[in-house]
Amino acid sequence: MCCAAVCVGNLHGADQGQFISDTKLVRDGVEIGQSGALMLSCVLHAASRTFANLMTSSNQSFRTANKQELAVMLREAHDYTLSLFACFVQSGADDLLGFFEQCPVNPPVWELGHIAWFAELAVLRQPSASAQNGQRLPAMLRQADAWFDEVILSENARVILDLPKATQLITYKNEVLDRVLDRLSRVDENGDAAATAAALRPFRQALAYEDSIGEMWVNLLQTLGLRAPLWIERATATPWSREEIRFAGGSFTMGVGEEEARRGFAFQHERGAHQVKVASFHMDANLVSNAQFAEFVADNGYQHAQHWSPNGIAWLMQQERSAPLHWEKSGTWWRTERFGRVTNLSPNEPVRHVNLFEVQAYCLWANRRLPSEQEWEYAAMAGHPLFHWGDCWEWTWSIFEPYPEFVADDSAVGAARRASTEAAFGQCQSVRGASFVTPQRARDGRVRHFLMPDQCDFVAGFRTCAL
Repeated sequence: MCCAAVCVGNLHGADQGQFISDTKLVRDGVEIGQSGALMLSCVLHAASRTFANLMTSSNQSFRTANKQELAVMLREAHDYTLSLFACFVQSGADDLLGFFEQCPVNPPVWELGHIAWFAELAVLRQPSASAQNGQRLPAMLRQADAWFDEVILSENARVILDLPKATQLITYKNEVLDRVLDRLSRVDENGDAAATAAALRPFRQALAYEDSIGEMWVNLLQTLGLRAPLWIERATATPWSREEIRFAGGSFTMGVGEEEARRGFAFQHERGAHQVKVASFHMDANLVSNAQFAEFVADNGYQHAQHWSPNGIAWLMQQERSAPLHWEKSGTWWRTERFGRVTNLSPNEPVRHVNLFEVQAYCLWANRRLPSEQEWEYAAMAGHPLFHWGDCWEWTWSIFEPYPEFVADDSAVGAARRASTEAAFGQCQSVRGASFVTPQRARDGRVRHFLMPDQCDFVAGFRTCAL
């Protein structure tokens, strides 16, 4: 499937005459890499230290971190990626070509290379200000653009590509990280704040993308019934208040303003600060729990059509489901499958892996409603001591749409991410917050995410509002 050696082209400021083979990385005839077996051993070792790295990270946001903090975050993200990839390797599911021919998800081995390719594109391959033709610099791997440029590559093609072996892609990723960190160390932070932010933006883009893949991979491990790092498998939600909070409502600025974005970072679908007015509302302090949702199930909620929207009924008829995904009845209570293991369902934890149709049905049954995206952000940014979020992403009743005066990112890096975002406008539902596997550095009350209405393979739950 893979060629014996993958040639490396000239990289801006890089050494000549490199190639990545199955067993080593060579620069100017000097072996500096590791054998494939040893490299995979290092991958597994990274898994053992990633938990400590993630849990000892500061609360500093990646959007405003300085270069020293970003360097630590980039290294943590790299180790975390390898620890998750090791889970696929250990299960013999690192390629999954046959599986992914029937499943619209990128194979992990492709995604591993794409993370490195994206970081190289964002940080190392952009044309210099003095470049005459304005073209981006060549990739380290000669065929990298053909393999990983999603602008020109269909999803179906990603499962049949003649990709390098995983060990080669790990070598490539290690080399990209080394060069990215070297470039980061040379950023001048002593000048104008806006200029410094502009210089750090490519590093933030690379980090944000790698963090997003890490979260996606955790959901994929759950979907496939594969083991995850122990800290993820053992994570439990702390019981929080079940009270209802009254928010007075009023006007607030929603989204991230251009000046703030220039001095830090914002995703394109978060940009375009605008004034929003919300009426007073009552919202749950916490997410709906397994115990609460089990009451809906016990009341034959999945069998009563009056609780379901027409689209929800159509979905339910196809699924023949009578409880949330991964739930199994055990006596008078429930068990659930978590990363390939069946365990007792915790009644106090937020219900998760439920889709929009299921949460809408629950709300109709409970005589409640979902919050709007505006209400959710108002509550999250209000700083109420009882309002808790971050265990699961949260469904809202708002369709995912661009903010007013949305402007697409036309940069080479932006184009690589723009297609999926713009395709989601009007088709997906807005979900807000974060999940228990979202790194602390990525959490922000203004973060926007989106899911298809029937999607239940994500760590997503919900809270309700009074009618």
